[in-house]
Parts: sequence; structure tokens; C-alpha cells
Amino acid sequence: MRQTLPFPLSKEQSFYEALSDWVGDVFYDILPEKGFDLRDEQVFMAFQLNQAYKQNQVIFAEAGVGTGKTLVYLLYALSYARYTGKPAIISCADETLIEQIVKEGGDVDKLQEALGLDIDVRLAKSRDQYLCIKKLEDNLSAHDEYERIWGDLPSFVHESGSMSGFYPYGDRKEYAELSDEEWAPIAWDPLQDCMACPKRHRCGLTLHREHYRQAKDLIICSHDFYMEHIWTKDSRKREGQLPLLPEASSVVFDEGHLLEYASQKAMTYRMTKETIEHLLERLSASDLREETLYLIEEILADNDRWFELLEEESNKVAGSDRHYVSRAPHILVHAKGLASRIEGLLNELVFESEMYVVEEYLLKVVEEYLEQIHYSLKLYVEDDKGIYWLESTDKEETFVVMPRLVEEILKEHVFSQNIPFIFSSATLSYRGDFSYVSSSLGIASYESFSVESPYEYDEVMSVSLPHIQRSESYGYIASRLIDHGGRSLVLFNSKEEMEAFRGHMNEQDVSFDVIYEGDREISDTVKRFQEDESSVLCSYHLWEGLDIPGSSLSQVVIHSLPFPPKDPVFDAKRKHSGNAEAEVDIPYMLLRLRQGIGRLIRTEGDRGSIHILLNESDQAFQKEVQAILPVGIESIEA
Repeated sequence: MRQTLPFPLSKEQSFYEALSDWVGDVFYDILPEKGFDLRDEQVFMAFQLNQAYKQNQVIFAEAGVGTGKTLVYLLYALSYARYTGKPAIISCADETLIEQIVKEGGDVDKLQEALGLDIDVRLAKSRDQYLCIKKLEDNLSAHDEYERIWGDLPSFVHESGSMSGFYPYGDRKEYAELSDEEWAPIAWDPLQDCMACPKRHRCGLTLHREHYRQAKDLIICSHDFYMEHIWTKDSRKREGQLPLLPEASSVVFDEGHLLEYASQKAMTYRMTKETIEHLLERLSASDLREETLYLIEEILADNDRWFELLEEESNKVAGSDRHYVSRAPHILVHAKGLASRIEGLLNELVFESEMYVVEEYLLKVVEEYLEQIHYSLKLYVEDDKGIYWLESTDKEETFVVMPRLVEEILKEHVFSQNIPFIFSSATLSYRGDFSYVSSSLGIASYESFSVESPYEYDEVMSVSLPHIQRSESYGYIASRLIDHGGRSLVLFNSKEEMEAFRGHMNEQDVSFDVIYEGDREISDTVKRFQEDESSVLCSYHLWEGLDIPGSSLSQVVIHSLPFPPKDPVFDAKRKHSGNAEAEVDIPYMLLRLRQGIGRLIRTEGDRGSIHILLNESDQAFQKEVQAILPVGIESIEA
């Protein structure tokens, strides 16, 4: 049933005229009466969005911290969803920002209370944020906590009859005490054979999906999940499945400058030695022809040698889990041979399918995976069309390939839809130019505007750029935290940097707790940091989306300038740019740095300091850094 509009609509007015009048009333009268500040920047943004919705445009809405941009886009997304009868999708940078929007006292709560609305908002999290019953059952003996989780599952999970009642369960947030490493063995992953799973209709992921698809107003997801929806939509329809997300009335990309990286991630092809072995061994158990079995044996032998070569010839990169893969002639020859044999097997499976000796779903899974591997190997061999690397852990190695450019795919599958697309962020332009973001996303036609933050930063923020040798950086940060009594956010460029700092802090005697990203579920981690006012949060992901007003966060320490890593993905961007430093490295660094600085002042009552450490190589970019700072600096030579 369609929800009613939050404002009256007469025959004399169009929807857009009535919407504009109502939004004006909200910001000029209703919200100020409820204690909200009237912000000119917020009103300006509101009327810019009215045109974007009326014309079904793409618009880049760059709005500084404190402009209240989230409230603005929520008003429009909600109203348009009710007008069209289709939910709006709010796509956020990650799971942290999803929780920030819907948390108690968050922006959705504020709108509901101030305007007397009942907003139907539901979360659609990435699939690895849900419990896999099969993996949990297989790993029960590996951890005492897994036994407890198994025992606490809803009763309908264990029942064999029809479900008289059920409800969504299994969200990562429900198991906040588990670290990321403890969660991974029991979380959903892409290699699960969900269609053949006997627990499929009792699965928490399935039930959550049914739940959020019924949303009348808003569905909030991550960029990763939205792009996975786009990338899998057609194949899911061909297989008789529903797309991951329903048809939307409009899409808002909060922290939209990160959409390109989510797009590339969603379009990756992943090849593991163990997966192809597992699938082909299952296939061999069928009554196949002898020539097909011989070909499978050859592919398995080739596959073993392929991963041996990758391991021998790959090079690890500091600060990245992506290892460079060599294109030595003997590796290219082997890749071509493996691709040729896989193509031959795909042809043989056409004949096998006509004999009905292989279970239909298994055959479909094997064919789809082999086609992905074949395409991945072709991208690797052809070099210029793909980006490739090796990910290596104690358990397995994964060969990863992604398309070098995603703009054509996005242009065709995303921005060809005749609906409003709203990009919202404090950092969408580089020196007032939006082409860095728009060109990477394949967006040729768009509207844009920028509004500055209303805060008087000179009065509430101080910035220092200490010159620190790398070897002394952890000691400097520790002293800053001790002098400040905790109450700080420390941002790193990589997990390795953060873990090295953890080792240093373990030797210090401090009076405050130091919380590290990854030790618990992320929204619980943020909540603990906010509630423990003297604590310190160390993170390598939370440059965007973290919203902690008040005394819990009155100091931000940035370990080093956040340049993109020297890894295959960014090297591909550098290779195809005219000036890699000017067109790739510096714009990325400055956008990310502006986001990190933006974590400090979240409300008019906030006060604090920023410390951006400049090591030996970073000092060459001090002028570029100073140019984007909201206040002058106190430059410290150490």
C-alpha cells in the first residue's frame, strides 16, 4: 500500500510546487520551532534538489560539514518515494554510515519526531554481513562462541516443518563481540552454494532480503551492495531470481566520491585454486564422457601449476594486500594454455548437458564459474583491458581481475535510468572542478553546486603539521594522546600501520582505553568510542562517515598523508593518466584528507585540534595540504 505524502497536494498545484512549498515551511518554520538552527546553506541545497528531482537529473551536491545535507536529501527521497510508489535507495560509503543514519537520535529519528512522520526505512547490508548457517554448523568446534551462537538461533531454523512464524536474524551487528577474523569463518561468502542449501528458506540473509524488499519509503545500503545489485541484476533475472534491490524511485549516493572504487570492487572476478578443484571434482562424480574427464584432469594440473607460478612471481606491496603479478613470457604462455583448455571444457559441457547426466544447478554453477575464469585469464593476457593482482593469506591464494575502466558500464547500467541521482558529500570537487569524479563514473551531463560549512573554524579548530621522521611517528602520536587524555581519533592509511601502532601502545601505560577497528563489529566499536569519553579510536577505514559530536572526539591525529597505495589498481590509473601525481595521487589524497579533517567538528558546540604528521616524503606536499585546510596552521618542526 502506498504511503501518503507528508504534505497536502491540491489540484491547482503540481507535486513539485507543493514539495517546494512544504520544504520551505520545514526549514523556515517547522524545524526552527523544534529547536533546529535555520541554515541558509541547507535551504539553498534544498531548492537545488527540487530541480534535480523535477528534471530527473544527476546532481553533485557538495556541502560542507554542518550544512545538514542528510536531512535535505532524506526529505526529497522520502517525498518522491511516496509520490511514485517506489522506495528510494540511499547508498552509503560503508556499513558504518548506514548505521549512523538510522541509529537512535540519528537523522531519520530527528525527521520522524520533528515532522510527526512514520518513515518505513530498512537496511540492506552487504551479504558478508550475515551469518551463514551452513558455515556455522561446519565450524562449531573451532570456537566456543560459535556453539553459543548455534544454541541461540531462532527455533524455526532447526525445525523441519513449515514455518508458522519467522523474523530476520543473523546480522553481523548481533554478534558485535566477534572480531573480523572470528566473524569471517561463519559469514556468508560468494562460494556458498545457496540454491542447493537445505536451510535456504530459514537463512537470515534470505529473511533480511525479503524484509527490506517490502520497504515503502527508504532502503539504505552500501555502495558495494548497490553496485553488486547492478552487476548481478541481469544474471539473477536469467536464473529466475529477484534482483538484490527493488526498482527505485531515486538514488542518493552519500559520500558519492567513493562510488568508483565500489564499482570496480563489484565487478571483480576472483579465482581460487581450491574453488576450481572443488567444483571440477564434484563435476567428475557425474557420469561424464571419457574425453571430458581427461580434460578436467588436465585443467586441474594446469590450475595447480598456475597458482605455483603466481606465487613464485608475485611481489608484495607495503600498505596493500594486493601483490603484483608478473607478466613474464612463461606465465603468459601458461595462462593462454589454461584459458584454451577451459574454453574446450565449456564446449564439452554443452554436449554433457544434452545427455542429462549432470545435475542442472551444478552444471550452471560450474559453467558460470568457468566463464568467469576464462574471461579473467583473457583480461590478464591482454593486459591493457584489466587490472590484476594476487591476494595471499595463510589459508588460500586468490587471483583477482577487474576491468580497468568502469565508466562505460556505469553509463549503460546505472545512469541511463531516467530517475534522479543525487551525489552528496563534502568532497566532490577538486579545486572547484567536478570532472575528477564525473569522468571516472561516465557521467557526461550533470548539475552541480558547492556550499561551504557554516562553522567558524578559526574559533573552534587548530591545525598542526608536525614534521616527523617515520621512525618517531608512533611515539609522537602516543605523546599527543597522553597529553590530551585520550578523546581522540587516530587515522592510518593501512591495517599494517595501525597494527604496528598497537604494538607500540601495548608498551605504554595509559589511563584510557585504545579501541582498534576490527576487534569488534564496526557500529559497536563506534558506539563504545562515543560512550567512553576518554577513549581513543584507531582506524584505517573511518575517514568518511564517522559522526561523533561532543567531547569524545576533540582531537584527530592523521599518521601520514592518505595517498593511494602503490598497488595494481592505482597503478593502472596512473599508467593511463597524463600526469599521475597531479591527476591521481594528489586529488585522491586531498579529497581523503578533507574527509579525515571533517571528523572533528560535527556541531556548533565542538572544539578541537587536528595533527597531520608530515614524514620525510610528505613534507614536499605541505603547500597543497595548507591550501585545503579550513584554518591556518601551527607548523611544528620536531
